[in-house]
Amino acid sequence: MVLRVSLILVLLVLHSSCTVESIFEHLNQNDLNGSSLAAVKFPDHAHFNADSSSSETGCSFSKSEKFESSVATMTSNEGTDGENGEASLAAGHHKQSVKLNLRHHSESKDAEPKKSVVDSTVRDLKRIQTLCRRVIEKKNQNTISRLEKAQEQTKKFYKPEAAAPAAPPEYFSGQLVATLESGVSLGSGEYFMDVFVGTPPKHFSLILDTGSDLNWIQCVPCYACFEQNGPYYDPKDSSSFKNITCHDPRCQLVSSPDPPQPCKAETQSCPYFYWYGDSSNTTGDLAIETFTVNLTTPKGKSELKLVENVMFGCGHWNRGLFHGAAGLLGLGRGPLSFATQLQSLYGHSFSYCLVDRNSNSSVSSKLIFGEDKELLSHPNLNFTSFVGGKENPVDTFYYVQIKSIMVGSEVLKIPEDTWHLSAQGGGGTIIDSGTTLTYFAEPAYETIKEAFMRKIKGYQLVETFPPLKPCYNVSGVEKIELPEFSILFADGAVWDFPVENYFIQIEPEDVVCLAILGTPRSALSIIGNYQQQNFHILYDVQKSRLGYAPMNCADV
Repeated sequence: MVLRVSLILVLLVLHSSCTVESIFEHLNQNDLNGSSLAAVKFPDHAHFNADSSSSETGCSFSKSEKFESSVATMTSNEGTDGENGEASLAAGHHKQSVKLNLRHHSESKDAEPKKSVVDSTVRDLKRIQTLCRRVIEKKNQNTISRLEKAQEQTKKFYKPEAAAPAAPPEYFSGQLVATLESGVSLGSGEYFMDVFVGTPPKHFSLILDTGSDLNWIQCVPCYACFEQNGPYYDPKDSSSFKNITCHDPRCQLVSSPDPPQPCKAETQSCPYFYWYGDSSNTTGDLAIETFTVNLTTPKGKSELKLVENVMFGCGHWNRGLFHGAAGLLGLGRGPLSFATQLQSLYGHSFSYCLVDRNSNSSVSSKLIFGEDKELLSHPNLNFTSFVGGKENPVDTFYYVQIKSIMVGSEVLKIPEDTWHLSAQGGGGTIIDSGTTLTYFAEPAYETIKEAFMRKIKGYQLVETFPPLKPCYNVSGVEKIELPEFSILFADGAVWDFPVENYFIQIEPEDVVCLAILGTPRSALSIIGNYQQQNFHILYDVQKSRLGYAPMNCADV
């Protein structure tokens, strides 16, 4: 059965439509004074307000890609106050795997369905464009040499304080239970994780992102911050908060705001700047703090565990569309990410299993740090190799090497260089938890779309649900039959998807649409979280490979 999305696309009759590029301009203009959540005037901070042009990078989207003009007027005005939770502390001393519950919020009855898909698509395209810029601009800056130097320094001078003793066998299947939820009810395609930060620990909801490294939270004093559910984090309320100084080797792991400040005083903090695109960034001080997680043993016993000395950004100037979250939890490949910092405790792998985004709210997705023996013994677990990371030490992303695409048992004729990661940093394919749909670079997307249109017979083609194409009227059809879809990797691995992962059913119109879109040839291709639903996805950093196994994620 095709995944059902409660969606009514009310398309306005307009005389003209705008391009993706126009939408980006509109969103950027809206964000010049901060996020669209509130009219906040930002300080005259050169780096904070800087916009990066993509005209030289090849990351711009084609003017032929059109959306309805009404999409560009959408804003995200979420604002329900969340609850602040506190937890008592308990120390843990065993190395073990941890499992996090990602709780799902069902779609609100009052939510505008148009924003569930179309607005998510706009954000996806903006994200892809800006991820592309980040990769290419890193190539043109001194970031590589800085990070290489920093990595050498951290090997010599910095050792994590968290101990990693051998764990008793019964603890290797332990579960870390925290709250992670789908952003569907907030009009977001991202997943959220509840964390407890500080001493005493206080509750914050952070966006989960495998496409970035820095963990950060909006901090008091918040000179320019977006609206979030619940109060900002206040370092003065935590006895375990500690600033990282600008003399600390770890300060070399972050980019400084422009213009750089001279490092003089011994206690001077380490300023950072981290950007996600033209309109989303965070600026503040790098610090360390204690994160508290809820560990559930195989016997069902629940205990709280401290993860001390976690590096994170205390953000005082933040802007962007973060949908009520307090910040972001990075799971990228870099040394600052939460996944990397947990390696001394739980090993060099993590995995997640995302339930159907429209499933019952009582069903939760899972995020697991450490070895998952049940997953490794799964008969249908497949692996493909990560690429790019060894050659480029600044790579945050998890690149995979696609060879071709198969639609309905036909291997499509797509030039192999379409999938290659260029020496300039363009192109390539990443798997990403922060992007909703899947996006393939041209000419791959057009070839895929044409293959589906050529093979799908017996259903009326409809043109009223842009940007999704093709779409078909399946009214009155009991069993919908659509061509199979698979990704073929260069190392011989094959990823077969169920139809509900690449076609989206729109109700009550009884229309199904291909849930794949295109990007420019020089931009990234991205396997998004919609296509990852009901697969257990394993990021094995030590063996540099991606694992995927079909799974009913509600049962994990």
